[in-house]
Amino acid sequence: AVQLVESGGGSVQSGGSLRLSCVTSPHKYNPYAMGWFRQAPGEEREGVAFIDYHYSTWYAASVKGRFTISQDHAKNTVYLQMNSLKPEDTAMYYCAFDSEYGGNWWTPPRPLEFDYWGQGTQVTVSS
Repeated sequence: AVQLVESGGGSVQSGGSLRLSCVTSPHKYNPYAMGWFRQAPGEEREGVAFIDYHYSTWYAASVKGRFTISQDHAKNTVYLQMNSLKPEDTAMYYCAFDSEYGGNWWTPPRPLEFDYWGQGTQVTVSS
């Protein structure tokens, strides 16, 4: 099993920035992919940004140009830098790990494809 621990959420005003971190326990999965989903009250969980073992990335259209996902293999950590935040970015953000990654981003990542999850970290953006 892979344990995921998120940090970095909080409250900011519109236009502000936050950086989320997700630390994984050591693992030997290869290939794999990791990333972030978010879920607002009453809404479905949606994919935000993802990165695979080869540093290939996928972004939701709503965050392209504002969010950047990166990873540090030595620290077993994935980061989500969120700039120009908007009130509609308000949600619980969940880090997720796919141990059976197919090796491409031909289709948008779906929650069912990810088998390990963090506990979530709240991001609140006020106008």
